Amino acid sequence: MVKSFQGHLAAVPTIGLNSIQVSDYMATKLITFCPEQTIYEVMNTLLSNKISGGPVVNANQELVGVISEGDCLKEVVKGKYHNLPVMSGTVKEHMVTDVVTLPPDTNILEAANMFLQKRLRRFPVIKDGKLIGQISQKDVMRAVSNMKSSTWH
Repeated sequence: MVKSFQGHLAAVPTIGLNSIQVSDYMATKLITFCPEQTIYEVMNTLLSNKISGGPVVNANQELVGVISEGDCLKEVVKGKYHNLPVMSGTVKEHMVTDVVTLPPDTNILEAANMFLQKRLRRFPVIKDGKLIGQISQKDVMRAVSNMKSSTWH
């Protein structure tokens, strides 16, 4: 009988998609808006930063809505209808307030499923009532592409 002198070998831990959380891949340096900003300011910020929307937060960094290019277009159409070129509408008047959010400990596969179910492109990430980040479909794809086939489980 041959004895092994290696002792008990611990299993090599592998990190699979089941252990990756939204917080591992979310964006944390966000461009945010406040409810009192004008749509004109928002449009300039969206254009200059090449983004399509962003979270709206109050003074306590609590998420109160999301504003997007589409929301801004509502003000453009309203101005055209009233023949007024000035876009004096505010974020509060046009933002979406029924926002689907995720906690930071959400599994990345759960987030991927949420993207498919809700047909949204990004979710704000909330912890203790505060906005701490945002996860996008692209972030989920980045998480998957960083996985090796041997750790896929």
